[in-house]
Amino acid sequence: MKDKILRLVAQGKYLEARREIVDLNVVDTAHLFEEINQQKLLIIFRILPKDLAAEVFTHMSIELQQYVIESITDQEAVSILDNLFIDDAVDFLEEMPSNVVKRILRNTNEETRIIINQILNYPEDSAGSIMTIEYVDLKKEMTVQQAIHYIRKIGLDKETIDTCYVINSNRVLEGILSIRRLILSDESMLIKDIMDADVISIYTHDDQEDVASLFKKYDYYVMPVVDKENRLVGIITVDDILDVIDQEATEDIQKMAAMQPSEKEYLKTNNWTLAKHRIPWLLILMISASFTGSIIKKYDNALQSVIILAAFIPMIMDTGGNSGSQSSTLIIRGLALGELQISDIFKVLRKELCISGIIGIILSVVNFFRIYLLESTDIYVALTVSSTLFFTVVLAKIVGGTLPIIAKKLKFDPAIMAGPLITTIVDAVALMIYFTIATWLLGI
Repeated sequence: MKDKILRLVAQGKYLEARREIVDLNVVDTAHLFEEINQQKLLIIFRILPKDLAAEVFTHMSIELQQYVIESITDQEAVSILDNLFIDDAVDFLEEMPSNVVKRILRNTNEETRIIINQILNYPEDSAGSIMTIEYVDLKKEMTVQQAIHYIRKIGLDKETIDTCYVINSNRVLEGILSIRRLILSDESMLIKDIMDADVISIYTHDDQEDVASLFKKYDYYVMPVVDKENRLVGIITVDDILDVIDQEATEDIQKMAAMQPSEKEYLKTNNWTLAKHRIPWLLILMISASFTGSIIKKYDNALQSVIILAAFIPMIMDTGGNSGSQSSTLIIRGLALGELQISDIFKVLRKELCISGIIGIILSVVNFFRIYLLESTDIYVALTVSSTLFFTVVLAKIVGGTLPIIAKKLKFDPAIMAGPLITTIVDAVALMIYFTIATWLLGI
């Protein structure tokens, strides 16, 4: 199908290509458009049914969306916007240059413009910024028959009708009602008698990461968003939460790799931008690593006295860094998924002390026999290296386990306390332990 469409487009048979595209899934169509010459794509896009064109538009890349909007007339752009759900329209406008946003909003009707501007004014990454207003709200005084008639009348324009929200005259959220319960109830019953008053809701200013945790906790596919007065202002659907999870995971991975977060795809980002995102943390880590060099320089006489000590420095530092990274990765994941809270820091500390003790003993014992028996090294050197390894592992596990929690307490992203930073801290302290033990055991 894909090859056939591309062949028809290449031959200029646009109407035939349109007939084939109409039968495709909208996501596949959006991906297909990425491979078509942009001028030919514009021709096909313009002859698609308006509702289909708008739906495909939401799945296009930001770059292709911008090209389409900048290439079509104001009326065509407004037509696309009118066929988008509000949350999709807001997501699109947030990524567009200001001149494009002004152009589109200038040509939309006043009601739509007010709603979009209101959502755009919510804090970035808040529940309000990702919600949609296309939901079904019912009055509790309605009968089941009236409610069903009302849903039939307005349901096509709503993002979902599976869950309806019951409000009073002041739009205060009082209950929820599934469409299943509604259509199976007696037509004469009142909505207030069949609704579920136990409602889990989200506040407009809640962080989107916390919202994602609530979706996971309660296993919901849609949740209502309310303001400070508990008035219903919108809903968030699970498709938006999947985007949030993807975005947050990408951001955490980039921070854990000591890079500034970027939402652009790797191959679509220019080299200078990628370099610019990596340089700051590398500079910080490079400068902080100079402390390690200073420690080695301070104990230069000890290294000259027992030269073999230098051979074990990489092993000690690598083991410490790897140990810290293991702990920090698990803790950062636990914090992100809501499995761990700031108040759990002492539980984490006790657990990491126990784990590090077990690991440290095993590694140091194996290392002692390897150095002493297999490499025939002096027993005091073997003891120095092995005991240093034990304390380094314990230290690294504690640092890796607690620093992400401390970062969250200080309102920082726990992901910044990942491998590179923890390795730098552990390296410096491990060397101090190493040379202190060597001075004591070897008398240097």
